[in-house]
Amino acid sequence: MKIAIPTETQVGESRVAASPDTVKAFVKKGAEVVVQAGAGKGASIPDDAFAAVGAKIVPSGFGDADVVLTVRRPSGELLSSLKRGAILMGGLEPYGDKAGLDAIAASGATAFAMELMPRITRAQSMDILSSQANLAGYKAVIDAAFHFTRAFPMMMTAAGTVPAAKVFIMGVGVAGLQAIATARRLGGIVSATDVRKATEEQVKSLGAKFVYADIADAATSGGYAKELSAEDKAKQAALVAAHVRTQDVIITTALIPGRPAPVLITQEMVESMKPGSIIVDLAVERGGNCPLSRPDEIVEHHGVKIVGTVNLAGKLAGNASPLFAKNLMNFLDLMIKDGALKIDDADECIKGTMIARDGALVHPMFGA
Repeated sequence: MKIAIPTETQVGESRVAASPDTVKAFVKKGAEVVVQAGAGKGASIPDDAFAAVGAKIVPSGFGDADVVLTVRRPSGELLSSLKRGAILMGGLEPYGDKAGLDAIAASGATAFAMELMPRITRAQSMDILSSQANLAGYKAVIDAAFHFTRAFPMMMTAAGTVPAAKVFIMGVGVAGLQAIATARRLGGIVSATDVRKATEEQVKSLGAKFVYADIADAATSGGYAKELSAEDKAKQAALVAAHVRTQDVIITTALIPGRPAPVLITQEMVESMKPGSIIVDLAVERGGNCPLSRPDEIVEHHGVKIVGTVNLAGKLAGNASPLFAKNLMNFLDLMIKDGALKIDDADECIKGTMIARDGALVHPMFGA
């Protein structure tokens, strides 16, 4: 069994789909591991670190690999070089790009989009969305503090008191919870909102105030948030608008799988905020929770800075890569039986993430 880890080709992607620890584990299972030269550079993992645990460093060429691990959807050149039936596994970005999915299917690879991992207990160790969102939530607060021209904690000085920053977290998933914890550690006065009533206990357990309108609980059976009714949207928007104008920093994290990001902060809300306030939009890659945000730009509107950094987890590649790599390793372990690859079509995690096989799209969400 040959496992290949290519260098990521997407502009700005600094992560790598393997770590020395996961390579060592693969080699121990009897696999041959090849890593493209320089693949770990952005994550501060030199080629020597991979070679020291048994990987072979190669300049290119993965056409004979049985398994290819990636962070992002691979280039067309890599796809066309794969042997038929090879396993392709990683963040394959399945939503909103049918042509890209067709290209994956046409490669003949058995492809697994890790973003589709079922939200069940046994899948937590394979969930790339959770591991990467955790880091993104942390980084969002750190970036907000960097751009904020005032301090986060309350400070008492002989010349007067510096008030604590008011921080509002919108969306209490993994990223939101980590943002709450980070903002609290920095000394901010933190509040948070979500359309899922069950998140109230989590918010309060972290010492933050829960902001919630009298609306129907929008939690799905999979743990995600579903779209609100028009009436509930209006109630939530009114409550949020009143709260937003008093906040110094806002972190938005709301995403609905397979759909554009919902608008949480309107232009009018931005204009109600104090000059010098900061908004960090974690959903900018899917259209943004604020219509003024722009991918990888800082937009200033009425004195408010709106930070739209794409791939915040990738800005912490030294941590993000080992976590991502461990997610992939745990998933691949489901398919390694006695040193050989065997795909169990009945396994819920395998069935839920497989998007292509034998030249066709096989996932019901994407045309099977």
